[in-house]
Amino acid sequence: MRFLLVEDNEQLARATTDRLQLDGHAVDHAPDLTSARESIGLADYDLILLDIMLPDGDGRTFLTEQRQARKRTPVIVLTARSEVSDRVGLLDLGADDYITKPFDFSELQARCRAVLRRQGGNAANQKTFGDAVFDSTAGTLTTAAGTTTLRNRELRLLEVFFGAPGQIFSKTHLMDRLFSFSDDVSENAIEVYVGRLRKKLTSSGVQIETVRGLGYRMVDRT
Repeated sequence: MRFLLVEDNEQLARATTDRLQLDGHAVDHAPDLTSARESIGLADYDLILLDIMLPDGDGRTFLTEQRQARKRTPVIVLTARSEVSDRVGLLDLGADDYITKPFDFSELQARCRAVLRRQGGNAANQKTFGDAVFDSTAGTLTTAAGTTTLRNRELRLLEVFFGAPGQIFSKTHLMDRLFSFSDDVSENAIEVYVGRLRKKLTSSGVQIETVRGLGYRMVDRT
């Protein structure tokens, strides 16, 4: 998944980015609203983590802009305000969730997972396709051969395929989902991760097939 973190506190931004990247997410950091607006013009995000008090304005303005433009990217607000009225106001503006600073990173991770599950219309952590079961929280893939643990970017790539079985994803799209602007990688990286997933799916009827000239899609051959 690709996240946009809008936060002006460099220390908090670095710590949050590092933690989310350990989970395999691609994270772009915007220290102000101007940078945030530039980022959303260049990339599609699965989730936005939005601070309120920013050097060039109020994060609620950015949130309002997104919702008025009918952009449905989920937003979790990072706020130092704990009053009920403030939290209710954020939700009424269109925030999907909020977390109060200072926060525990494990809680932030859990809230990210919950919001993304709701966005995908799936309240459960497990997804089944054919005879393969993918658990995004446990980071595992279960086939007839047993359960294997996924590395972080393997997990995030499988989230894309299990989120839309049968859909063709270009290498460019997959790069956009897995890597941030600061990552210096080529499209060959996608081939490497797809190859790893294919090995883990060998004992199942589920395959990630190459669609020549277009990209990859996950199909059930059972």
